[in-house]
Amino acid sequence: MLFPTTVAGSLPKPSWLAEPNKLWAPWKLSGAELDAAKLDATLLAVKEQEDAGIDIVSDGEQSRQHFVHGFLEFVDGIDFNQKVEMGIRNDRYKAMVPTVTGALKLKGRVHAAEARHARAHTTRGLKITMPGPMTIIDTIADAHYGDRVKMAFAFADLLNAEARALADDGVDVIQFDEPAFNVYMKEVSDWGVEALHRAIAGLTAKSAVHICYGYGIKANIDWKQSLGAEWRQYEAIFPALAKSRIDQVSLECRNSKVPMNLLKLLDGKDVLVGAIDVATDRVESPDEVAAVIAEAAKYVAKEKIIPCTNCGMAPMRRDIAMGKLKALGDGARLARAKFA
Repeated sequence: MLFPTTVAGSLPKPSWLAEPNKLWAPWKLSGAELDAAKLDATLLAVKEQEDAGIDIVSDGEQSRQHFVHGFLEFVDGIDFNQKVEMGIRNDRYKAMVPTVTGALKLKGRVHAAEARHARAHTTRGLKITMPGPMTIIDTIADAHYGDRVKMAFAFADLLNAEARALADDGVDVIQFDEPAFNVYMKEVSDWGVEALHRAIAGLTAKSAVHICYGYGIKANIDWKQSLGAEWRQYEAIFPALAKSRIDQVSLECRNSKVPMNLLKLLDGKDVLVGAIDVATDRVESPDEVAAVIAEAAKYVAKEKIIPCTNCGMAPMRRDIAMGKLKALGDGARLARAKFA
């Protein structure tokens, strides 16, 4: 199929699961009831994506409060009671983060329940997302390794173990979210891509890396406004990614100031073209989505384009998110008709 659609990862949670329209929303249930509700929400997210015309669906990250800490909760060697304030994304904003106090080790499987539940209830392509090594170490304090790069590779080994298990569960695409790549561009070439290679070693599923300009929250919106008339962070990192063993690169295009001709730097890769803006409540029209796809097709082979959302939708109103997903599905259909 030409222009198969997908999402960057997270979708809003139902109000019966967590407080709506916010990040880090506390769960409304606990224990076995929470476990069951997470699976119910996962199934709902899958079916809503199917109804919207999304071809490669995700679990919507319904089982995690946060895209990074949803993984960290399953790791030994991290003290969540020993929190320190740390600047995130090169001090774009401050956050209280847990501390690595010992050797890192998985407690067990991380996303098995939701991945298997989603796989059992859809015949479409299935994507599961996890935080990338660089973004993890930018969101946690270190009191053990004494070397941020060494700690990143330790996390990469854990990510690899879960990724390979997810592939065995029938997941088709494993995506690593690396918003930190747009902040620490030199480190991407120095060690960031190699850390991703460690995370995908032996992986039978497709591998993807998602590099965006962040959720539609004030700190990110303010940062974007400081970046000038053109956002050229991608220019510094795409050549290294083009040479990498990663199969797919997910990026932000809709309503961004990224020069679209930079997409030429990803020659040979599948490009997940962000055609839905997650920083506004305005729902795109199918024609607007198709226009983004058409612009990307000037620089990327059309067989390599996968229309997507710019970023996760976790903090968004559910009705708006669903409207945007339908626009994505409908817009891809328009683009198929044009390029068929």
